[in-house]
Amino acid sequence: MRQVFVDYSLIIVAGLMYAVALKYFVLPSKVILTGTEGIATALSYYFESYWLFIGLYVLFQTGLLFFAFTCVSRLFAKRSLVVVSTVVVALVVLPELRFAQPEPQNERIILVLFGGILAGAAKALAFKNRGSTGDEDILGAYFATKYLKPVGSIAIIASIVSTAFGLTMDLAKNGQFESVVNTLMYTCIYIFASAEVLNNLYRKFKITMLAVITRQDKKVGSAIASTSEHRTFTTHQGTGGRSGDAFSVVRTIITQEELPQMIAAVQDADPECFYYYHDIEGVSSRYFIAPIG
Repeated sequence: MRQVFVDYSLIIVAGLMYAVALKYFVLPSKVILTGTEGIATALSYYFESYWLFIGLYVLFQTGLLFFAFTCVSRLFAKRSLVVVSTVVVALVVLPELRFAQPEPQNERIILVLFGGILAGAAKALAFKNRGSTGDEDILGAYFATKYLKPVGSIAIIASIVSTAFGLTMDLAKNGQFESVVNTLMYTCIYIFASAEVLNNLYRKFKITMLAVITRQDKKVGSAIASTSEHRTFTTHQGTGGRSGDAFSVVRTIITQEELPQMIAAVQDADPECFYYYHDIEGVSSRYFIAPIG
């Protein structure tokens, strides 16, 4: 019960962080968000209506939460609903404040960068507690599990359509090609800043290979197998180049999320072992990663 309370407290904090990022940094800087949020922001900029953004945001998230309920998991959908509801309430009740001047010649770049960092951190916090901030994060959870790609990468893909739509609306409103290019530059900065922060803080779908050089290969192998029921290992025999002593190299492929616990188990099995790890790409789609939630 206590852990559930902590989890829901953290996803509410994630919702508040995301709302702050939107209201005080992202929307004032006039950048285009990813996914359906991008469509909502583009239309709200065009009609100069903050409430239009909130209305469209609620509408789009309702459909995506239903998708999460049917295609990802019920727990993930329920916790995402809590985050999205927190975002909506916070967008309505948070006071109007102005931290920087959004014009390009002033501090727009600061708004964009800090908004991207804060949004990425909020997304990572929600994901770590088996929820999401909605929108492309829901699709990210689905496709990341299917294709073993970091969830932040899905946001970049989802941004293509929304950015194109937003730039079209910008051109229709202002009729200036320079304004479109300016918006595109700041939008790209925001998207990559938020995606990079998300991928670095949330590592469930980053794959790494752990190699352990040991004389206790059976103990190390047992530690790997007992730490995770879905992980196995391979053992190779080797000879020390200087000492000429025989040793074993035990290798396992795990996620970066599992890495700290796996290293602790390996060291407990053989305190004298030597280990190293490195990120890898191109893992077979048959590789198991537990769904979010």
